[in-house]
Amino acid sequence: MTNTTAAPAPGRRAAPAPDFRDLPRLIALMTGAEKHAPAAHSTLDALWVLYHRVLRVTPDTVDDPGRDRFLLSKGHGPMAYYAVLASHGFFDEGLLPGFGSYDSPLGHHPDRLLVPGAEIGSGSLGHGLPLAVGTVLGLRAQHLTDPRVWVLIGDAELDEGSNHEAIAHAGPAGLEQLHTLVIDNASATHGWPGGIASRFASAGWDALTVNGRDHEALHEAFTTPHPGRPLAVVARVEPKN
Repeated sequence: MTNTTAAPAPGRRAAPAPDFRDLPRLIALMTGAEKHAPAAHSTLDALWVLYHRVLRVTPDTVDDPGRDRFLLSKGHGPMAYYAVLASHGFFDEGLLPGFGSYDSPLGHHPDRLLVPGAEIGSGSLGHGLPLAVGTVLGLRAQHLTDPRVWVLIGDAELDEGSNHEAIAHAGPAGLEQLHTLVIDNASATHGWPGGIASRFASAGWDALTVNGRDHEALHEAFTTPHPGRPLAVVARVEPKN
């Protein structure tokens, strides 16, 4: 399902039509010593495909109970996230040059109370996937079974035990609304025979591994049916240097 940017709400300037080729310019507007550039660029293509072609959320539906939820667990180096949000009209790109400054809403880690469209405050690794599991359970308790929950984690986050507890619960619980995107830039301390996808598959998930720079492969993986099971997509990118 292609997501289109809705008309701007009062007080927000209309953004131009989103264009992937414009993202480097938007990222370049954010300067400073704490950019974590490799962390940001590793997520760029996957974030673009999610927001441009998959997620059912727009600047005017960020409070709609029926919206899809996207949780950025890999919260350090959020420049790609901010650039994608700005390109889709969630906030004006004029905020980007203030990135990380004292009075800017765009911190070095996203704050859900300050960043339009952000669902969680993130950056402490290992929390996003458990929060996503809780979000799905909360939606179920409200009989909201249509919204999909996506969480983006880094492969190094799988060194944290909290993620494995979440993985172990979500599969047997049949949390079909849950989707986990793992950005694999070979920075994890520990690994698994058969690769990261095998860890999810062994816990009852559907799991796929794709080229994290191939937009069509990402879209096909993101939209793969997985009835009765959560979905994990491992997006491999170049190793972190």
